[in-house]
Amino acid sequence: MIGINRAKTWVLIAALGGLFVLIGYAFFGSAGGWTFLLVALAINFALYWFSDRIAIATTRSRPVSEQEYPRLYAIVRELTQAEGIPMPKIHVSDMLQPNAFATGRNPEHASVAVTKGILQILDERELRGVLAHELSHVKNRDILINSVAAGIGMAITLLARFAFFFGGSDERSNPLGPFAFLFAWILAPIAAAIIQLAVSRSREYQADESGALLSRDPEALAQALRKLDVASRQVPAPATVSPAEAHLFIVNPFQGRGAGRSLANLFSTHPPTEARVARLEEIRRNLNLA
Repeated sequence: MIGINRAKTWVLIAALGGLFVLIGYAFFGSAGGWTFLLVALAINFALYWFSDRIAIATTRSRPVSEQEYPRLYAIVRELTQAEGIPMPKIHVSDMLQPNAFATGRNPEHASVAVTKGILQILDERELRGVLAHELSHVKNRDILINSVAAGIGMAITLLARFAFFFGGSDERSNPLGPFAFLFAWILAPIAAAIIQLAVSRSREYQADESGALLSRDPEALAQALRKLDVASRQVPAPATVSPAEAHLFIVNPFQGRGAGRSLANLFSTHPPTEARVARLEEIRRNLNLA
């Protein structure tokens, strides 16, 4: 299943790239399109490089010592040794909403943060499952993958807006015909956002599976997700956290805001909790765990 999720991720990124090339060619030819792509990738490279500092600052997390949180350190040390990755920096946020996230540009520059809310509602076994999930994000380099998807998505939006206001190649030779500007202004950015969010959801599925295999306790992660899903709907995320950072967390801190359930799922950074739990239960059965 991990291989399927990984392949799905890169298929989605390829679809983003194809959509970008289509718009760039339709309006400006290859030169103009690639220029916009390079600009967007440069912006997202900067965000990727400093993503850990941004996430730590907006969640008001602080580094904690092993003396303060010995069990937290013990769990993370056990899991990192089992996974063969360096020990990350450990932070605790004062956020009352129960949540956790991992960030950093690579395993050598990673941080794992948990909120005070999550420490209050999870037992040690469930917390271990959550931390295994977050460390899997680090091992899988999901910050890099999400940054690539975000970079292409931003490039599509910039290119579409620019094309709408300033025009492009001769409309008579435009492959999109009379619907070109409507496509550029409305449909292309929406399509890019949907694909980008699908990338995020596929990474969550993979981190769930990788984390379950690392901890050898998929049921613990399933139980934690059930608790977090309920609690995160009751306790709002602080104003300092931006919706653009939702993909970092183990559960969407802004879930519950949306018109319809299916529409909300389509534009969500995370898969539905019930679907994640069902997959974890399947993993438990495949591992022949009681």
